[in-house]
Order: sequence, then C-alpha cells, then structure tokens
Amino acid sequence: MSDEAVILVIEDEVPMRRFLRALVAGHGLRVVEAASGEEGIALAASHAPDVILLDLGLPGVDGLEVTRRIREWSETPIIVISARGLEEDKVRALDLGADDYLTKPFGASELLARLRVALRHAGRRAAEGADPRFVLGDLEVDLAARVVRVRGEEVHLTPIEYRLLALLVRHAGRVLTHRHFLREIWGPGASGQDHYVRVHMSQLRRKIEEDPAQPRYVITETGVGYRLRTDA
Repeated sequence: MSDEAVILVIEDEVPMRRFLRALVAGHGLRVVEAASGEEGIALAASHAPDVILLDLGLPGVDGLEVTRRIREWSETPIIVISARGLEEDKVRALDLGADDYLTKPFGASELLARLRVALRHAGRRAAEGADPRFVLGDLEVDLAARVVRVRGEEVHLTPIEYRLLALLVRHAGRVLTHRHFLREIWGPGASGQDHYVRVHMSQLRRKIEEDPAQPRYVITETGVGYRLRTDA
C-alpha cells in the first residue's frame, strides 16, 4: 500500500480505534481519528483522506448521516465497519454512497484487502480522463469504444447487459445495490423489481464468465447487490 495514503477512522469505541490505528499504521498508512460523526465530517474536509473507515453506531450524528453529508461534496471511498449485520443496514449505507461494508468482528487480513481495493478505487477517481479501458484477467471492457472482449474475442451484449457491465466498471471494487442498478438503468419506476437485475446479471455472466456458477469477475453480495472485482 502507498505510504502516502491517509486513512480517516471515524469510530467512537476506543479499543476498536486502537486496533484500527495499529493495523493501518503498521502497513505504512497515516491514520487520522475521530470519535464522533461531527468530528469525522470536519476531519474529512480538513485532511482530504484517501479512504474513510466509518462506524455506523456513532453518538449524535450516526454513520448513515455522516455518509450522506460527506457524499454531498466528496467521492472519497467509504468503508463502513459496523456491528449492525442486517442486510437492510448494509443496503442503506451503500445506497447513501458507501463503497463497502464490513461486519464486526472482522479479520485484519480482510480489512487490509478491502483497503487495498478502496485505495486503487481512489487512485482511479483521481486520474479521471485516463485510459477508459478496464482489464481484469481475460476480461477487457473499452468504455470509449463500447467493446467487450473475453480472451481476446469480442462478446456481443444486449444494451441492458452492456449498461450493467459499464456501471460495474465505472464503480469497480465498490458494492452496488439492486436499488442502484434499478435506478440507473431502469429508472425510478422499477423500484422493488430486483428480479430485473438478477435475470440480466445471470445472462451477462454467461457471456463473460468461464464458469457462471463460480464467477471470477462479478461477485454476488448476498441480499445486497454485486461487486466487480479489481483483482483476479
């Protein structure tokens, strides 16, 4: 990981903050800490962190409101870390703009892996205007040319399949909810029609995955949505 990266930890529990500080700092990253939502929002503005680790159960302004307010002016990747394990909480956080979600307790290696993805995501956002091609293993997506190739061979997608894949590519590494896909592709009138996404995602996988039953690229986040991997 880059030793220049700044990680903002917004967490009210002192033992968890201590654990995160030791883990993150031990891998060459600079840590800034906040014990409340209000302080976290202020530090996000003053320190311009590369990634934010955010607890939902904060005193005062909770993590969902912190996410909403930060997303009004910043695209910094947000990884929610919370003891709230309900799918509804995950979906709400992700719909408000969080990039990822880890349920406590979690392992150090898992958090570090999610941090690496978030830092790569932050790097891509900072390099807007760069090569619009996405390459992962045998999959190549050229957004400028609207061409998809697998193992060098062009794959013909339906308009909806292409829009699903393009949306995943533009947010590679981030979990996108069913609601997000429905809003972006089918519009507000499709709210609640999650089966639209599942059916077309299944068709997309049959065209780009070597084994659709064990996908390598498009990963299912059960009950929440989908994520396009950034490493294969």
